Amino acid sequence: MLEYILFWLLLLFVLPIYLHNRFVKSHGKYLKNMPGPRPNPYLGNMLDFLCPNYKILDVVLNYTKKYGNIIKVYYGPLQMAVLTCDEKFLEFIMNSNKTVKGDQYLFFRNWIGDGIFISSGKKWKARRRMLTPAFHFTILENFVDIFESCGDVLLKNLEPYEGRESFDINKLITLYALDVICESSMGTKLNAQMNGENQYVKAVKLICQIIVERSFSPLNPVLYPFTYNFYKERRALKVLHSYSEAVIDQRIREMNDRTENQSEQSEDDIGIKKKISFLDLLLRATCDGKPLSKADIRDEVDTFMFAGHDTVASTISFTLHALANNPSVQQKTLEEQIEMFGDIKSAKPTYADLQNMNYLDMVIKESMRMYAPVPLIVRKTTEEFEWEGNVFPKDLTIGIYQFLLHRSKKYYEDPMKFIPERFLNVDGKHPYRFIPFSSGPRNCIGQKFAMVQLKCILSKIVRNFELLPANPNPELKIAPEIILVSKNGITISIRKRH
Repeated sequence: MLEYILFWLLLLFVLPIYLHNRFVKSHGKYLKNMPGPRPNPYLGNMLDFLCPNYKILDVVLNYTKKYGNIIKVYYGPLQMAVLTCDEKFLEFIMNSNKTVKGDQYLFFRNWIGDGIFISSGKKWKARRRMLTPAFHFTILENFVDIFESCGDVLLKNLEPYEGRESFDINKLITLYALDVICESSMGTKLNAQMNGENQYVKAVKLICQIIVERSFSPLNPVLYPFTYNFYKERRALKVLHSYSEAVIDQRIREMNDRTENQSEQSEDDIGIKKKISFLDLLLRATCDGKPLSKADIRDEVDTFMFAGHDTVASTISFTLHALANNPSVQQKTLEEQIEMFGDIKSAKPTYADLQNMNYLDMVIKESMRMYAPVPLIVRKTTEEFEWEGNVFPKDLTIGIYQFLLHRSKKYYEDPMKFIPERFLNVDGKHPYRFIPFSSGPRNCIGQKFAMVQLKCILSKIVRNFELLPANPNPELKIAPEIILVSKNGITISIRKRH
């Protein structure tokens, strides 16, 4: 009996080493000139990542200091990956027809289906072409009123926090962003800021949390249906999809009830003359000459809901934190607002006003440089190819860390200092050095929408509140989840301007 136990123990000890060595030998021609940390034959380099997730960026940063900006790692004994924050290489990858989005994005499919965020090939091209007009400035102008009205609710919700030495601004900002994106995408009021316990709000939080956990879990996806998270996800999805479908059905009934005169108006006329939601545009849109199915419409609306609230909330929160801790930058931001609106704190900027907020524009860009809202982009190779002396295999995962790219001393002078002026006269120069909205053909289609919203709410807050550092003012514990988060909150203090 003891002999059998010793045999199996020996086998369990030796087999992983044998399989790892065989894998390395069989893949000997791949990435052989690429540096990287020495792998453990049982776990690859995963031991380095067995740490709190706010330490993960430090792990990759230490890799880059030791091995350079393109690194080979092993996530397990039988799988290679490449991590990079190299401008030249990521330009090649982001424009290559030999890569697609990584498998990690498939965790979103149960929620947002096969919409523009996940789809590829001809379907993605057709959807991209169809949706691009929805972000034309004549349409974006109509969303400013939504940004303003939701922003007014946020100001009221901020008032009770005046004088507190410290509070987490991100919680309030996330609810504001949910209200904006729901009314913009579906044309209906969620009132998340008035009722944070709303079932839809809770379902959005839960589904995002589950996706994060799945992204970092070693569990084989085949086993996921047997987990408690699968059960919780199904319940959350029922709430999310039921809400979207109910709004879509209501919108269809309203469209059918319109008068003949209204129905004869062109899409452009409707977009310019009245407030119109993203859903309204989808209901009128055609893809390859055919209207979208209800399922397709739901996928795109849910995609807009997902992509448009967490990333914006992250950027607003980190920007407010940066302004609170950089008083000279905050003063310049305020002076630009006073120059435009005088001392009118209740001013309602027009779309044109927002476009002319040049210093605020640089502040937002500097914030997204230091706190990239999406810290990591994942690509997967679809075929073997060679780049600068290294052969890349098919099905290789490539992690692009734009968070580290944006903070690289190679590309930015004093990268840890908050200096908005660094964005003076840089348009068009080094487009792959600053990629908060991704880059290449699959860059974020909603980036203009996001920038207008960011300017609108930041302008409103700066005009009404002085932002101050929290007391105590802890160092942010930044973690790369779906979006960039701070595990210990994003705390500031505020004082009402008089």
